[in-house]
Amino acid sequence: MIRFLADENFNNDIVRGVLRRLPTADLVRAQDVGLSGADDDAVLEWALMENRIVLTHDRATLIGIAYGRVTTGKLVPGVFAASQSAPVPLVIDDLVLIMECSRTEEWAQQVRYLPLR
Repeated sequence: MIRFLADENFNNDIVRGVLRRLPTADLVRAQDVGLSGADDDAVLEWALMENRIVLTHDRATLIGIAYGRVTTGKLVPGVFAASQSAPVPLVIDDLVLIMECSRTEEWAQQVRYLPLR
């Protein structure tokens, strides 16, 4: 199953919704693993070392850093960026689908936007 890291500002309603739908989901929050206040590059590096895809709402900086890492040959664990205005149930549905139907390695070096529709 896919492993996720929700960055510090990711909507906790989405995290709770995913865990409610998939109680065995391997989803941790940045603040629960000692990454509170960490810069985006450190978050991406930690996620890479732990084989976790990053969940974020941060389209301003984290996405740019992820793309920068890819263009300079650094690895990115994969990033899913959800719009702050996206309906929470749609984002939960997409994350559950992704978790059930794909593998972590499929998303490496990619930035994808949620909802997928």
